[in-house]
Amino acid sequence: METLQYSQTIVIIAGVALFVVGLGLGVLFGRRSSPAAKRQREAELKLDQVLQDKKAYEDDVVEHFTDTARLLNTLTEQYRDVHNHLARGASSLCKGRGPVSLERLGDARDESEIPAHLAEVRPPLDYAPKTSPGEKGMLNEEFGIDRKKAEKTPDKPAPKAVPDDE
Repeated sequence: METLQYSQTIVIIAGVALFVVGLGLGVLFGRRSSPAAKRQREAELKLDQVLQDKKAYEDDVVEHFTDTARLLNTLTEQYRDVHNHLARGASSLCKGRGPVSLERLGDARDESEIPAHLAEVRPPLDYAPKTSPGEKGMLNEEFGIDRKKAEKTPDKPAPKAVPDDE
């Protein structure tokens, strides 16, 4: 009878082990197939796609500015070559008497620059300065109005009196 009991114990242990394994697999498959798990996988896929798109955009921006810098350097070199060609032509054709010579190019001074003695000139004032402290300035409302003359002519209405705050 011992062999029967031993095999019954083995069957019970095997059954419990299979139940635990089945339960674990059920929980694992249940989580993977649940709607929340699907939404999470979709969100992860979208995030990965967004990150790849961002990386591609950054690479495009870097490539664009690298190409722009290269093209600007090429343009600058070509401009310098054209300028030097024209300067050499002017120098050789004018035999050094022309307005442009290669010797003057290195020490060129901008002729549109304002000379130092003119740089200190003050612009004219847009108002008449007072000649005395008691005089009314140009910005006063009564500037240029002669009160005594206005009082002598009765046919014209006298202007309103303004308090002298200034």
